[in-house]
Amino acid sequence: MALSGRSFDPTNPPRGGGPSVDYRLARRSVLASVRKGLLGTTDVCDAHPELLRAARNIGIPDQAPCPICSHDTMRRVRYVYGDALKRDNGRVVYPEEWLSELAARHDQFTCYVVEVCTDCAWNHLIRSFAAGRHFAAPAVRSSGKRG
Repeated sequence: MALSGRSFDPTNPPRGGGPSVDYRLARRSVLASVRKGLLGTTDVCDAHPELLRAARNIGIPDQAPCPICSHDTMRRVRYVYGDALKRDNGRVVYPEEWLSELAARHDQFTCYVVEVCTDCAWNHLIRSFAAGRHFAAPAVRSSGKRG
């Protein structure tokens, strides 16, 4: 069976990362509902105060303007959840390197990336992905030969 570069080969699944879910279609649907008047801005600009605090203080700046108020105050915040995380369960990932440390210490957990506007409180889940040792890329083995 010939496989193109884009095909998925079930006998050789990709390694190096866990399952991932992209929420762009859901985001697009919500924004379309706002534009059509089916949802009000009060329905979608409802970020929890703790999410807003995290976005203001440690969120990663986003280049795109807010899709609701058009201000350049968008931030991305990452949270981690997993039974094995114990005291780290539900925490914001900061600094960015901490995600790699968690992945090296725990078998499996889920990371959620949320976009937040610190002006109008728009927020939406952007992506979630599984991480941890269970999803680590296999180590590259050397041939043992030295030149």
